[in-house]
Amino acid sequence: MFVVTLKFSENKAGAGDLMESHKAWIQRGFDEGIFLMVGSLQPNMGGGIFAHNVTREDLEAFVRQDPFVTGNVVAPDILEITPARLDERLDFLAA
Repeated sequence: MFVVTLKFSENKAGAGDLMESHKAWIQRGFDEGIFLMVGSLQPNMGGGIFAHNVTREDLEAFVRQDPFVTGNVVAPDILEITPARLDERLDFLAA
């Protein structure tokens, strides 16, 4: 399982111009079964993503395709978590 943070960087002002393509990239993440959740980092720091069902290498490549990343609107960071204990509702993450 992975936690991806997308923290605003020097071109934060360019977010509006790239928002539609960024949303399409997010939808692709859901359509491909990679993303479990996306949301905003508070207060107004960028975005966060829970991802699974993907290798780190493939996730890194996918994140590099985000228009916000290529447009230097955000700087990505990927944290890999190996679940040690899960609520039964998250058993699918143990696979």
